[in-house]
Amino acid sequence: MKGRILSGMRPTGRLHIGHLSVLENWVKLQEEYETYFMVADWHALTTAFDETEEIKGKIWDMLLDWLSVGIDPEKSVIFVQSHVKEHAELHLLFSMITPLSWLERCPTYKDQVQQFGEKGKDISTYGFLGYPLLQAADILIYRADTVPVGEDQLPHLELSREVARRFNHLYNARVFPEPKAKLSKLALLPGTDGRKMSKSYNNYISITADFEVISDKVRQMVTDPQRIRKTDPGNPEVCTVYLYHKIYNPVELEQYEADCRGGKIGCVACKKKLAAKMDEALKPIREKRNELEKNPDLIQDIITAGAEKARKEASITMEKVREVMKI
Repeated sequence: MKGRILSGMRPTGRLHIGHLSVLENWVKLQEEYETYFMVADWHALTTAFDETEEIKGKIWDMLLDWLSVGIDPEKSVIFVQSHVKEHAELHLLFSMITPLSWLERCPTYKDQVQQFGEKGKDISTYGFLGYPLLQAADILIYRADTVPVGEDQLPHLELSREVARRFNHLYNARVFPEPKAKLSKLALLPGTDGRKMSKSYNNYISITADFEVISDKVRQMVTDPQRIRKTDPGNPEVCTVYLYHKIYNPVELEQYEADCRGGKIGCVACKKKLAAKMDEALKPIREKRNELEKNPDLIQDIITAGAEKARKEASITMEKVREVMKI
């Protein structure tokens, strides 16, 4: 019997190549597990509660990118969180039994409140404090037994496990499994300037960028600052272009590293080769998205069907929850 996975992303609009390793991992997982992939639009409200006008468009754009990469509605349940109201009901019921201290000890809570505060935005709200509990409801309402996470997300998953244990103990019933982590070693690409890839830094490359955009972005990439002339020996370890070659040009990586260290290839030629390899990798995604954009009814049908499948499973869970709680 297959295990069951729940994973999701906040709607951020068009995705960049920093997201590709996560999406490619999802594509593999849908062959091995029952997979539920969720657009977490309610989670977006925890920090963007005053910027709601763009959320619907961002949901659409992100779904198009998911489908373009290979998330398959025939193999996975693809849905929007707010279309399944049972998430909110379970979150409410969990909030009645979850100690406040469990939420306050979340390692990212105080840091993010401070970071947003420095930008002049107060997110010390009830909703933001409770978002890890909403995550627990997202996972447990589908009785998911596995969650793909990075190591930094393990504390959030542990809260889900604690909530499942507490609920099962309080109501003397095994309604929820304790979901285990499936640690994912994902390739982390820096932005074109060497910093974390982010839309706010404008140092990203869209997964559906055309060759002209890719070439322009690659030209801006940070290389070895000590290398002045083409014939100077370079240090690939401090070069952003080299890190990208590891992902997009692994076959020729050793040759490019040797040529760089030996001063046999200049940064301009190295960047041109990288741009060509990146375009080769992203072209199928770009073409798939262009086709999907011509058929908005298909996308809407996928969203509607995904919500129906998700609601059906969520309703089964909520019937069990109400039964054991005697409400």
